Amino acid sequence: MALSLMDNSKRYGAISRFLHWGMALLFLWQFSGATARVLFEDSALESFLWGTHRTVGVLLMSLVVIRVLWALLNMSRRPPSLSVMAKLGHLALYGLMIAVPTIALIRQYGSGRALEVFGMTLMPGFEGESISWMTDLGGLLHGELGWALLALIAGHIVMAILHGKLTHHDVLTRMAR
Repeated sequence: MALSLMDNSKRYGAISRFLHWGMALLFLWQFSGATARVLFEDSALESFLWGTHRTVGVLLMSLVVIRVLWALLNMSRRPPSLSVMAKLGHLALYGLMIAVPTIALIRQYGSGRALEVFGMTLMPGFEGESISWMTDLGGLLHGELGWALLALIAGHIVMAILHGKLTHHDVLTRMAR
């Protein structure tokens, strides 16, 4: 079978699969770092993983924007959602994949510290007082919504496996091959 870049009604194309699995690996890295920060504070593991948190976060946010645009471009071709709950679950995943890094960027700006990733300054710093509503928003929601995103991702994985076992519609193959 020829490699199809575009999605079709039976399965996702190569670009959708690359974005899905590539982001899955980056989320695994990101949540490993957050877990190390909580469980292994001040360790070499935490330092190694957490040191990439902002960079990987910016990369994930960029990929989710690309993924949303790609999904919109392929909307009429994509495999149909199998239930309203699956559709709502995916909307919640996308919502959190956008909200979590957006809140982090708001906090970063409000802190007055520069944001540099891949050797590029994405946000210059500023002198003076931090902007408390921005830093407070990030402090209140970034981590908590991040853990909610992890819970949704875990639910997404479990439901994809269960759906195949309970209904004999192997939804994993639509994204795996």
